[in-house]
Amino acid sequence: MKQLLALLFALSLSLGAAYDLGGRVLVVGTDATYPPFQSVDETGAIVGFDIDLVNAVCERINCVAQFKNTLWDGIFAALEAGDFDMVASGVSITEARQQVFDFSDPYHIVTQAIAVRVEDEGLTLEDFKIGYFLLGSQTGTTNAQLAEELFGRDRVRLYDTFGAAMLALVNGDVDGVVIDNTAAEAFVQQYAGQVAITVTGVFGDDPLGFVFRQGDELVDAINAGLAMVKADGTLATLVGKWFAAE
Repeated sequence: MKQLLALLFALSLSLGAAYDLGGRVLVVGTDATYPPFQSVDETGAIVGFDIDLVNAVCERINCVAQFKNTLWDGIFAALEAGDFDMVASGVSITEARQQVFDFSDPYHIVTQAIAVRVEDEGLTLEDFKIGYFLLGSQTGTTNAQLAEELFGRDRVRLYDTFGAAMLALVNGDVDGVVIDNTAAEAFVQQYAGQVAITVTGVFGDDPLGFVFRQGDELVDAINAGLAMVKADGTLATLVGKWFAAE
């Protein structure tokens, strides 16, 4: 096993050398309202798992990431328009998106969850299906698509950000929020004693990837960098830092 790991690490180093970007500045679009993947801290800096991961990849392939905070609803159109070189924003790799954009190799897997108020923690998926409960989610996400498929469009309220959806939950405007499990845990911590997760792990897995315009050769370089951070343990370290429960 140690020999195999050493071989993989050596291969990743050779890949990184093959994709030296010469200090190129990469403009990276991100919707910084989605902790722990990306958010804005008290100093105004954009921080999170995706931010650390892109920076680690750039260290391996000699580039510099410049993050541009962009609302989710317009982030893919902005990528197509050339406003940035790639998107790093907890994006699920789907067949529909792959028809329009290129993706990096997957770097993390999430499952879908339903967050509720603490007093409703006993609700099940079946309760949500048969009862008239309102569900919130962020517009344009796979979470919102799933919510509409499961519960019908008339029972889903869409918000510009998951933060707004969670605030609606706390305020009683919706009864649950369909969101991925990792982000749900972050909001549970933010709203300690008010929000809980009642349904998770029953909707299948969503692989996440970085997004590029079709045909962009940058994909190969980023994949080489990803292979390096996976092989040298950096990715596992970042998972432990940002997703302590996993």
